[in-house]
Amino acid sequence: MKRMNRLSRARPAGRAERAAPVGAEAVLAFGEIGARGDAAARHNDRPVYAPFLLPGEEARVRVLGERAELMEILQESAERQGPVCPHFGRCGGCQLQHWREGPYLGWKRELVVKAMARRGVEAEVLDVVPAWGVGRRRAAFHAERARRGVALGFVERGGARITPIEACPVLTRNLQTALPAVRKVAELFAPPRGEASLTCLDTDAGVDVNVKGAGRALALDRARLEAAVDIADVGDLARLSIDGDQIIQRRQPMLTMGDARVTPPPGAFVQATRAGEDALAERVVAALGGAGRVADLFSGCGTFALRIAAFAPVHALEGDAAMLEALKHAADGAGGALRDVTTQRRDLLRTPFSALELKHYDAVVLDPPRAGARLQTQQIAASKVSRVASVSCDPATFARDARILIDAGFALGPVTPIDQFRYTAHVEVVGVFTR
Repeated sequence: MKRMNRLSRARPAGRAERAAPVGAEAVLAFGEIGARGDAAARHNDRPVYAPFLLPGEEARVRVLGERAELMEILQESAERQGPVCPHFGRCGGCQLQHWREGPYLGWKRELVVKAMARRGVEAEVLDVVPAWGVGRRRAAFHAERARRGVALGFVERGGARITPIEACPVLTRNLQTALPAVRKVAELFAPPRGEASLTCLDTDAGVDVNVKGAGRALALDRARLEAAVDIADVGDLARLSIDGDQIIQRRQPMLTMGDARVTPPPGAFVQATRAGEDALAERVVAALGGAGRVADLFSGCGTFALRIAAFAPVHALEGDAAMLEALKHAADGAGGALRDVTTQRRDLLRTPFSALELKHYDAVVLDPPRAGARLQTQQIAASKVSRVASVSCDPATFARDARILIDAGFALGPVTPIDQFRYTAHVEVVGVFTR
């Protein structure tokens, strides 16, 4: 039955102040969901992508080049469900709250299947592991000054404005509880122009907040710093930092990684959910059991190194000095529970760990950023390493680098997609290569 869906009325913040977009209205039948979470249709023999729609739905849209703006849903899919968040449709954090869990997870698996097929990589792709746990433990909020105060939230989808967030159901309970305090910190340190970002991490000791982009004058203002300390006290924040410089630490932030306890540096990268970290680590550790010596490339704070060190010596390489220091400190403080852990600071994207250097290792963990690690993979392919546990947050670059290893004689076992980012188009991949 024809009806209006509330998503068809969703408009980005401030939209009324802009001129209405010019485009042709059309009624289109939408098919598959693209890699970014938009539904695809054909208009004048060209692909058109629209958010908030599902396969099998018919909708009235306004076509703007390759994009389409939803106006009215005319035929609704049985796979549609109501979104769990009142900000959905404006906030850019989630793309797919309107899709039921079964087909949504099946689609994420297909993202991996298609990415591998494009590179001619043949391997079994297992069902997606939902690793949402109790919610996202890490979130980066944006803050900017507006006429009515400071807006704290996430950037709107397809735009540059910030959607103010009052609640976010995909976050852990502790992060949601900390939002009022984080908002007050944003009100103190948001610059007069531009925006600041506030990276929040739910640790074992409480929420850790790092403000980036406040500007030197704001960051050194004594009155603001004293007010920030009061906010941290009242809001029960574990630690508050400005551009990585600690303002107050009420409790030392801690994350448990295997038998070690890590204090991540302010704003450090960690896996988005604890359940996701555990799911990734379980598969990496299982793949490398019995290894003599392991090189952990792009080691971060030690997600894998500190677990592998329970049974094998590990050499961890990472470009971020603070994260590498946190890893080493955690390993040294494990009370003899771990084997030897050595560290080396290196930008592996520019200066890969060479095939010659890898001659001392029989196994590798490879966990690069989204762009992948083509040069590093080429060095692994040219080495004598016999096992590679590869972790990726992008199926396309995973498949590209997998092709390099396969061409060098590696065999790829079953690939596991892992979903940490619920309601989004992101999916993690774990694969094990042997030769």
